[in-house]
Amino acid sequence: MKVLVTGGAGFIGSHYVRSLLGRAYPGWEDVQVTVLDKLTYAGSLANLAPVADHRGLSFVRGDVTDARLLAELVPGHDVLVNFAAESHVDRSIAGAGDFVTTNVLGTQRLLQAALEAEVGTFVQVSTDEVYGSIAEGSWDEDEPLLPNSPYSAAKGAGDLFCRAYARTYGLDVRITRCSNNYGPYQYPEKIIPLFVTHLIDGRRVPLYGDGRNVREWVHVDDHCRGIQLVVEKGCPGEVYNIGGGVELTNLELTERLLTAFGLGWDMVVRVPDRLGHDRRYSVDSSKIQALGYAPYTEFDDGLAAVVRWYRDNQDWWRAIRRAGSAQEQGKPWTRPTFS
Repeated sequence: MKVLVTGGAGFIGSHYVRSLLGRAYPGWEDVQVTVLDKLTYAGSLANLAPVADHRGLSFVRGDVTDARLLAELVPGHDVLVNFAAESHVDRSIAGAGDFVTTNVLGTQRLLQAALEAEVGTFVQVSTDEVYGSIAEGSWDEDEPLLPNSPYSAAKGAGDLFCRAYARTYGLDVRITRCSNNYGPYQYPEKIIPLFVTHLIDGRRVPLYGDGRNVREWVHVDDHCRGIQLVVEKGCPGEVYNIGGGVELTNLELTERLLTAFGLGWDMVVRVPDRLGHDRRYSVDSSKIQALGYAPYTEFDDGLAAVVRWYRDNQDWWRAIRRAGSAQEQGKPWTRPTFS
């Protein structure tokens, strides 16, 4: 089996690659994996270091919008799993152009390349944010797409292209929409690694607005197992929500992190709320549960493991922080940080 993983040097994509090559998925022990990644700020070969010498891994640096490259690279693969995306809401608010280019145009060009190469299965890794915000209850896969941020709008547009290629051309496209991920190797601009790395350094953490925004959390390993389940057992043209079943306000999440460090609320500084900040996300995972999915990682155990990982792997995130600081110099906007 030959699998092309786009965005495979990012947080979730690299976990999927490490799992595939680490024999985490029975029956896939002889898999050959090609990673295509542009290595933007959020992608790093360091994320693939544990499997860098694996005979089943090939790496290509390139852009999913490069149609000529895709025409050469995609043929011969049985499965294409698309993780490639610009994914940080704050950055999309500052400038939406890169999000449209990668998440919409990049997805369409991957679909076209997969169609022309007769790839067996195309899995689009999407997000629950395409549904918008929900006050109560949970979204199932038939909910309309009502994205509220440039990021989620771009992801939603990519999903609609996937639907179009499935319906118009009969391409075997399957879409997954996950809740908020956490785990090792997550780029430290997202809330959990941002807060953890700040607290390790004795720095205060920035909490948006009233902190009562609700997110459902899933460990990246559970998410990737769900993706693999969709690869193996999903149906062409279908959408599958992947949730972790744990809903927390940002206040509750912050309290857990402060407790993990034995610190109090004096380490928190309130900052103005994000523009268009969605109030609550919650997905109904019944459809993928029918395929055999269930999250394995208890949230408190997973969070404790994440804190340990960032403590034990400071060289990884400190190098990212240094590179990020240099990259942001001269740009008009950066996420606020606090000492």
